[in-house]
Amino acid sequence: MAIKQNGDIAAHRLSSEQLSCEFADIAPLLDPTAAAAAASRCHYCYDAPCVQACPTQIDIPSFIRKIGNGNLKGAATDILSANPLGGMCSRVCPTEILCEGACVRNHQDAKPVAIGALQRHATDWAMARDAVQFKRAPDSGRHVAVVGAGPAGLACAHRLAVAGHRVTIYDAHDKGGGLNEYGIAAYKTVDDFAQREVQWLLSVGGIELKTGVQLGHDVSLDTLRQQHDAVFLGVGLAGVRALQLEGEALNGVMNAVDFIEQVRQARDLGTVPVGRRVVVIGGGNTAVDAAAQSRKLGATSVTMVYRRGVESMSATWAERDFAQMQGVTLVTHAKPVRLTGSDGVVTGVEFERTASDGSTERFTLEADMVLKAIGQTLVAIGLDHALLTLDQSRLAVDADLRTSLDNVWAGGDCAASGGIDLTVQAVQDGKLAAASIDAAFALAAVKAA
Repeated sequence: MAIKQNGDIAAHRLSSEQLSCEFADIAPLLDPTAAAAAASRCHYCYDAPCVQACPTQIDIPSFIRKIGNGNLKGAATDILSANPLGGMCSRVCPTEILCEGACVRNHQDAKPVAIGALQRHATDWAMARDAVQFKRAPDSGRHVAVVGAGPAGLACAHRLAVAGHRVTIYDAHDKGGGLNEYGIAAYKTVDDFAQREVQWLLSVGGIELKTGVQLGHDVSLDTLRQQHDAVFLGVGLAGVRALQLEGEALNGVMNAVDFIEQVRQARDLGTVPVGRRVVVIGGGNTAVDAAAQSRKLGATSVTMVYRRGVESMSATWAERDFAQMQGVTLVTHAKPVRLTGSDGVVTGVEFERTASDGSTERFTLEADMVLKAIGQTLVAIGLDHALLTLDQSRLAVDADLRTSLDNVWAGGDCAASGGIDLTVQAVQDGKLAAASIDAAFALAAVKAA
């Protein structure tokens, strides 16, 4: 959904040179010397807590030791064998609360091993040289449909292809990648990395990607079940929660995910319109990405407002710090009550704050652009309601990610798998579902023998 420009929302606020600087890689590659120094800090712990903290269970001490020994191909193989999207995860994972947060170095010198940077060092080296390729098992004769080319679907497809099964991925977008392509800040994944990773993953063979195919419109679940031996649903959370407030339909009000997609898909960042005074409502990673990119595009002031305290925000402390370093103002314990406007154009957001003594106060932040980032929801088009959880917010799955329908599995953000809504968890869901599908095929073969 493109936002209509008004007098204060405009493109070309910064020069192309300024934008190039603002949207440069925020975590450039380690050089070999820096990588060796970072690797030398690892204690190669037995039963390493960093491994336990990684949803995909990458053998972190092993790959870091290989980097230290100069064996980058071996390091990348360790990573990609556990996480086929290890390159993207090295860029977007909240390592501060996962592997690096669990690093024993935190208790010694308050500085963890740079696991994320080392993972990127190895995977980028391997991808640039096409150094790590997985060999497929002999063709099994089985064919699996994967709905959604996001992290869960891609990981599932890759594992199934390696096991010898044929896979067709169906995705509603023009390109594969899911949120990695459309929903993550541009400064985190520069140089079209998401697409390069998709192409590497598909190069294993046995996988066909069909884009522009939407479940419930272009193809039905019943049809997919009839035409394939199994179906994996990795449809993500495509809906966006509404504020349900007066003024929400005013010109200048936009979903943050749509704004991020505009930035990610823009051929020229200068053409992306942004307001002078931007208010972002929400406290998650989407809110941070939208707020930071608004500033980088040239907004004069950006305020991110969250209804609870920082301890309740889903964005990590590192994400919050980054946003504030970009000049984003953070306001907490304030909930929006209405959006104000003039001549159909938003002019501000009125908030209510409860003081420690229980009294309430109202204040208004002036805004010519408001970005809503209060959560995403499952779009159940094409899905039987029997597949949903009781509150209909996710797809119900068991421990093996099976749904209530025969030969249908689900994973990633759309599934109630008990994990966290992160790229790395979606990858793990895809892996687990692929293992379950493969085991089901093996059991069926035994019964048929």
